[in-house]
Amino acid sequence: MSMQLHVIGSSPAWPNPGGAHSGYLVECDGRRLLLDCGPGVLSRLRQSERWPEVDAIAITHFHLDHWGDLVPWVWGSFYRRGHDDLRPELWVYRGGGLFLEELGSRLGFPDMFERTFTLREYDGGVPFSTAAGLDVLPVRLPHYRLETYGFRVTNGQATLAYTGDTGPSDRIADLGRDADLLVCEATLETGEADGEPRGHLSAEEALEAYAASGAQRLLLTHRPSELDPPDGIALAYDGMEVDV
Repeated sequence: MSMQLHVIGSSPAWPNPGGAHSGYLVECDGRRLLLDCGPGVLSRLRQSERWPEVDAIAITHFHLDHWGDLVPWVWGSFYRRGHDDLRPELWVYRGGGLFLEELGSRLGFPDMFERTFTLREYDGGVPFSTAAGLDVLPVRLPHYRLETYGFRVTNGQATLAYTGDTGPSDRIADLGRDADLLVCEATLETGEADGEPRGHLSAEEALEAYAASGAQRLLLTHRPSELDPPDGIALAYDGMEVDV
């Protein structure tokens, strides 16, 4: 069973010109897992299908650029014709369901996300199996003071590691250990441009984590268009397709 990565959106916290925020579609054996769902991702998915047919969605953390399009996904599911025909799993970290309930009470009604998705919660360090037929290991990573996870996704033959957002940490190497592909954020020009505690990586720091991981290939993402791409290193772009 081959596994493919479709980059739906790859922008940092502010959108690159014409770009969508974080959204990475992993496809295997006809089933699909969406990693993060930032603003612009739903629109991009709808360019090729009337409504996205995904089996599961997994969210790394609750910064808007990684989950914001879950809100229009709800409204579209409610009001489009045949709204009850698709109900993907939605995986959030333990306690994330309460966050969505509280948010729903402000945006519409408390159970708006549960009406649209089959809500599931994961625990850090504990693998979970998705309706997409892919297994995911969530690994806690540092991102300012926010609870945040990277995902290690496998079909038993190939492994994709995705950092989401992270500051420097030895756990990035653990996340990407011997993976076929490490998708690693590289938001900063230098580490000095970050906050304290750290929340993002420079390209140099991403390369160091990649070298320590032993992963086969590296794909940098979450990179602002204002910054030059590092020479000789693959950089994600919206619409990119990669065999894992």
